[in-house]
Amino acid sequence: MSNHRAADEAAIQAVLADSYKAWEAGDADAMVANYTVDATAIMAGSLRDSREVIRQSMALAFAGPLAGSSTYNKQLSVRFIGEDAAIVISESAILFAGETEVPTDERKVNATWVLEKRNHQWLIAAYHNSPVLAPSQ
Repeated sequence: MSNHRAADEAAIQAVLADSYKAWEAGDADAMVANYTVDATAIMAGSLRDSREVIRQSMALAFAGPLAGSSTYNKQLSVRFIGEDAAIVISESAILFAGETEVPTDERKVNATWVLEKRNHQWLIAAYHNSPVLAPSQ
């Protein structure tokens, strides 16, 4: 990997880490700080079609069922598409208040993150997740 791509990958990792830290803090504003204005997120079949809609839905969740939660994230791959786009695939799960590990595989999701470099800064442009199939399936 070239130094340029290594620097891009490190910047992408920092964007994702900031998002995970903001989730753990229950801070919806900080969670979407590195999202594009026109970002999209598809989770549990629902479309959130802007950074503001994503922020609003996460603020409600952090005040309700996701209060005190954090996330488990295992990056599976990073693939660059040209100079200004990247796709990150991860395995993720919500850790509810008091949990330190994911209790069952059924709680895990495969996630796709699409990042775009705008004005020399990597931003999250799209996110989508889908349940991980249990090993017996």
